[in-house]
Amino acid sequence: MNINKSIINSIIAMSALTLSACGDDNDNLTKPSADSIPGNTELKLTINTTDVYRNPLNGWVMYVSGSADPSYFDTNFYLSELGKNVYVRDYASACYIRTGWKSLNPADGVYAWDNPSDPIYKLVARAEELSIPIAFRVVVDGRDQRENTPQFVFDAGAEYWLENDRYPDRKTPLAMDPVWRSYYEKFVKAFAQRFNNPHTTAFIDAYGLGKWGEGHNVCYEQNNAITDKTVEYKANTMEWITRLYADNFTDVPLVINYHRQLGHPVSEGSSAQPDTESLINIALRNGYCLRSDAIGMNNNSWGYNNWEKAFARTWNYKVPILMEGGWIVSSHSYWNDDLGYRQGHPEDVRQGEFDCSREARVNMMDFRVGEETESWFKTCFNLVKRFSAEGGYRLCPDKVSLPTTLTANQTAAIGHRWRNIGWGYFPNNIAQWNYKYKVAFALLDADGNPVQTFIDNDCEPSDWQEGTPYSYRFDIKPNVIAGEYTWGVAIIDTRSNDAPGIQLAVSRTPAPSGWVRLSTVKVN
Repeated sequence: MNINKSIINSIIAMSALTLSACGDDNDNLTKPSADSIPGNTELKLTINTTDVYRNPLNGWVMYVSGSADPSYFDTNFYLSELGKNVYVRDYASACYIRTGWKSLNPADGVYAWDNPSDPIYKLVARAEELSIPIAFRVVVDGRDQRENTPQFVFDAGAEYWLENDRYPDRKTPLAMDPVWRSYYEKFVKAFAQRFNNPHTTAFIDAYGLGKWGEGHNVCYEQNNAITDKTVEYKANTMEWITRLYADNFTDVPLVINYHRQLGHPVSEGSSAQPDTESLINIALRNGYCLRSDAIGMNNNSWGYNNWEKAFARTWNYKVPILMEGGWIVSSHSYWNDDLGYRQGHPEDVRQGEFDCSREARVNMMDFRVGEETESWFKTCFNLVKRFSAEGGYRLCPDKVSLPTTLTANQTAAIGHRWRNIGWGYFPNNIAQWNYKYKVAFALLDADGNPVQTFIDNDCEPSDWQEGTPYSYRFDIKPNVIAGEYTWGVAIIDTRSNDAPGIQLAVSRTPAPSGWVRLSTVKVN
């Protein structure tokens, strides 16, 4: 905040104060400057621009097939620049499982997450053992894969369309069918009872209709017809399914694909449908975030084109954006893309995805399975490191002004300045978080545990945009026994006993409690 001239003059006239710091050698202790608080000493912190931080709704996403063996989490590659093998999981903030409803719910009232012999149970258990939050997309359409809606739903009378008689198991449920909806509602409620946990679930890709569950080519009537009822059915279905997930996943972020044919019975077209934006707005009103399944695919007919780019810009710093790169290097003719990729050069695709992600200011990028992941590590590890350092949000206090002495029950002031050095957005405002993360300072004991915590409720991290410093000052009143303490700083999770919830990008090793130690302070 700005400080008036009289305060500035008094600061300039002050003599330098010494401060006992508990930080690393590359931090700088300075004399009080023009934006310090009288009586305090200023500490400048060194920003960490390289380490990987596994923060919520931020960073790389590791993809795992729903039928994969848990050993997939041990995927690693030798990197000559590091002289060692590295695990993909060490760079991942989440693990994404895209699977069919039938895989999760093979029989009425039977769920994969309750069966220790089920592959999905084993994958989830291994992810939780590794402290990697899980994310899901549940696919219901069978046209491109296999039967994804369980057979017991059709046996109960749910109507479906069969696109190709040669594949009788590839049924497409009609999204407006009441029987299908009733069973799907039962499933989502059970699904949320198991996975509505922000500590173990990263997000839910919560639409899942249409081909590949990507939200296009959605079927409402037989023969996938477009009729005078289609617009009505699209809006009804969007409200129903996003409300269903929002009512049940109250603590876990929800995302939806922002594609120009979203909810429509076709997949392709260079222009958006007239109601596309209104459909996405229904999801946003119901607490959703945004995700693209085609970043880096600049095909004007079905890929990520100017409409998606413009739409993303309107929502930057309002909701977070997640990405999926749509390329499968071994089988797609990526060299025919409008971006001009060269055949035999998968690194061109990786660069294209990175550049499009930066333009959209995404929070999360993806490691697809197999050859896709291998190309990130073997040919484009520089981009892996760049996104970890530049992408998403990366929050740090670069300057704090702290009292060196305190008197119990007497007011003192703390000054602090913050930066987001990532291009993305810290989404503290989303419905499921509801501003639960707060900037806080604490008096720490000798073990690094907080004895008293001071929360600055006027400091809102979701305001922070790349390249802009944000300064704050707030008053505190200590109420602890006399003695020597250490100042700590953190962004705490107010729903988790005020424990640090976000790793800060500073070059200091946090205390075991997660608080970043700053300097010593004596309480009289």
